[in-house]
Amino acid sequence: MENKGYTQDGSVNLRGHPAVASRTGRWKACGFLVVYEAFERMAFYGVAANLAVYLTTQLHEETVSSVRNVNNWSGSVWMTPIIGAYIADTFLGRFWTFTISSVIYVLGMVLLTAAVRFKPFHPKCNPGNGNPCPTSTSEIAFFYASLYIMAIGAGGTKPNISTFGADQFDDYDAYERKLNASFFNWWMFSSFVGGLMATLGLVYVQENVGWGLGYGIPTAGLMLSLLLFYAGTPFYRHKVKKPESPVKEIFAVLKKAFENRRYKISDLSMLYELEPRQYSSTSKRQLHYSSSFKFLDKAAHRESTTPCTVTQVEATKLFCAMFLVWLTTIVPTTIFAQVNTFFVKQGTTLNRSLGHNFHVPPASLGTFIVISMLISVPIYDKLFVPFMRRRTGKPRGITLFQRLGTGYSSMVVVMTVAYFVERKRMSVIKRFGIEGTKEMVPMSIFWLLPQYLFLGIGEVFISIGLLEFFYEQSPEGMQSLGTTFFTSGVGVGNFMNSLLVTAVDAITRSGGRKSWIGDNLNDSRLDYYYVFLIVLLVVNFAAFVWIARWYKYKSEVVEGMVEKRGLQMDSYKVTDANENDEYLGEKL
Repeated sequence: MENKGYTQDGSVNLRGHPAVASRTGRWKACGFLVVYEAFERMAFYGVAANLAVYLTTQLHEETVSSVRNVNNWSGSVWMTPIIGAYIADTFLGRFWTFTISSVIYVLGMVLLTAAVRFKPFHPKCNPGNGNPCPTSTSEIAFFYASLYIMAIGAGGTKPNISTFGADQFDDYDAYERKLNASFFNWWMFSSFVGGLMATLGLVYVQENVGWGLGYGIPTAGLMLSLLLFYAGTPFYRHKVKKPESPVKEIFAVLKKAFENRRYKISDLSMLYELEPRQYSSTSKRQLHYSSSFKFLDKAAHRESTTPCTVTQVEATKLFCAMFLVWLTTIVPTTIFAQVNTFFVKQGTTLNRSLGHNFHVPPASLGTFIVISMLISVPIYDKLFVPFMRRRTGKPRGITLFQRLGTGYSSMVVVMTVAYFVERKRMSVIKRFGIEGTKEMVPMSIFWLLPQYLFLGIGEVFISIGLLEFFYEQSPEGMQSLGTTFFTSGVGVGNFMNSLLVTAVDAITRSGGRKSWIGDNLNDSRLDYYYVFLIVLLVVNFAAFVWIARWYKYKSEVVEGMVEKRGLQMDSYKVTDANENDEYLGEKL
């Protein structure tokens, strides 16, 4: 096949024929995908960035209620990809799962646009004397139904479009592997462009022209991007779906390890593994032995009935280790939830004037997160990585954990800056005797700018690093499901923020005291809540450092060489598979 110019990783075209390397994949295919991603992100952030404002100004929800609802919806958007990834990896494949889900996504956007645009879905009254129109139950139900239809659609698009893009590079080809090393950086760059279009343009349109147009523009853009996506179909490579379910294999290993719990393993020669040629003949990846989660080794005990292979056990170990890393993503992603909730609500209390006639929409400050990302990604990829590569000899310049650690520590900086800015806001409130909810604090909204900029820089390290980490460390055939570790972490972070807000509000309000995060932020103590988040971040960072020091990167056996994925692609030779002790690399 290689002589005929086909890809070496067994990729096929949509008809199931072997993919020709020179005509398919690489950036010629990814160009269509990154355009879709930019428009999809514009649609998502066009809704998410200003949702709290819509809920409080149009549906007249209270602050805590609106924050909770924004977090619950955002959490659902980031959690449903677990289902979409499972369907893709087990049944339909990435392309067809994305195709079906994209239709549902567009339907949600169309219904959402209708909910904010057409009169039947608006209160039928004339608001007078400053009293808002009551919101009908049917209006609320239709609006939230539209939001959650969009969330269901996102469940199939989010985990599959990025992994489908990474699939366009042949991992067995040295040149394409080098191209793939930068893929997620530029993938997220296109995502940031979409976010910039939303926060810079759509938010202003929503607040100053109309919500219908503000939602209609991204809906039309999303439809256009889908047409462009399907125009690239002849160039796409598709991974052949494995006949066995990788998820079932993981459960099989866990079950077998429990059944063999009384077996003793004194030597690695007691573990069962296939011959290397059996892997190469089926284009499957063989995993090298690691010493983590040793209790799972019993699933591969040779004397047991139908033992699992070492590779199957190692895949399960990877999944368990990735879960531990995933736990450390929850608290940092909780900080992302502040952007569309408390950061925006802070902005509504400040002086938003820019010139005589222009007022900055609070959600538009999110533009500066995106701008800092757009500046940071090229600097990181074109300057920082080559510089560090020369110093360390590592293809990425630094390890994946070093990248994540930098991002995690930056979240502490973000919330520390946010705390001091909030203290400044409180001092201005005290100086001018401001108490009312509607009273403007004579302090420029641009005081919030530093926390947005630092958050953007931190997200370049965290979001891209997590997406790359979970894709690369995932067992074979589980890349879609593996990347949902990233999306679900963001989702749980939103749910956690919702839980924290509810709990903190209830606890601090008890006994007739003022809530830290009441409806009137001018008479609340948001600074205390920020200190609470800083403490959580520090504790989480300590846990992350411990896990990073313990973690064993995925090691694959390729043509007699062991390659460590994620560290620096180290390679070293292994001996014949029949000599199990030397082949597996270490004693128990």
